[in-house]
Amino acid sequence: MSDQTTSSGTAANRRFRNLFEQEWAGIAGLGLFFIIVVATFSILSPYFLQGPNLMTIGSNMSVIGLMAIAGTPLIIAGGLDLSVAAIAGLCGVVVSMLFGVGMDIWLACLIAVAMAAVLGMINGILVTKLKLNPLIVTLGTMSIFGGSALVLTNGLSRPLMIDGFNWLGSGRFIGIPVPVILLAVLAVLTWWIMAKTRFGREIYAAGGNAAASRLMGINVERVQIVLYVFSAIVGAVAGIVLGAMLGAAAPNAAGQHLLTVIAAIILGGTSLFGGRGSVWGTLLAVLILGTLNNGLTLLNVSSFWQEITRGIVLIAAVAVDQLRIRAGGSS
Repeated sequence: MSDQTTSSGTAANRRFRNLFEQEWAGIAGLGLFFIIVVATFSILSPYFLQGPNLMTIGSNMSVIGLMAIAGTPLIIAGGLDLSVAAIAGLCGVVVSMLFGVGMDIWLACLIAVAMAAVLGMINGILVTKLKLNPLIVTLGTMSIFGGSALVLTNGLSRPLMIDGFNWLGSGRFIGIPVPVILLAVLAVLTWWIMAKTRFGREIYAAGGNAAASRLMGINVERVQIVLYVFSAIVGAVAGIVLGAMLGAAAPNAAGQHLLTVIAAIILGGTSLFGGRGSVWGTLLAVLILGTLNNGLTLLNVSSFWQEITRGIVLIAAVAVDQLRIRAGGSS
């Protein structure tokens, strides 16, 4: 029995090692594409490589990056959260309403984050305990959470111009935008959990083969519920940062970014079927999408065409994901 355990452990370690090697190969390809995109826009626009513009790219993509980083381990574990942007919008609205009745702004933020954890728990329980399809569940809760934000505000934005609070969205620390710092901290923390801890290995195992993971003693349902809660909490933080950035809580402000969030996760190498992906691939994909949006804006390309571009990128990302799966199956 001990020999079998040692053999299976060695095989598992070899599998994870091969998995990470494949991920880094994919990240290297993304990195090359990113260099090409940067070089192209640098030639086409003299303003692209200027410091203020680069900081703008980072700030504009930080909210999307936060939601994408949090969604990456969930999809790797076999889940999916389409409600994260709606949670972001709802939490921003809740913060503005609580502050409006005299509550301290930071206490309001804490309550909004706690509320998000409950919403994430609801998503997780519906998917894992009731065995409902995560696409349908989170599509439904996206409508519920987004509709709730509209009901609470009558579809109107609520002001959030507060000294100290707005620094969270527009301030800088040692010259770096605060949202970018928050994104970097989240990326490093998430990477460390996924790459260096037992829970991280359970994430990959749960998404790679749920049945085999259960036989190994891994509580797949617990792993997924934790990740649904994590996704919702980070969604709340993203909504708070967005409110601080805009100086207002708009119920639909984050909803427009959902397509970009999903595109970034898949383009970054995370498989929609679970078991494969990385934080750094997602982060690099976020940078690529942000650079494309910024570059097209500098070139005065219509926002309508930018919307078409995002759709094309999403379809291309899913197609690449399918090619990865087929290549992996044939090897």
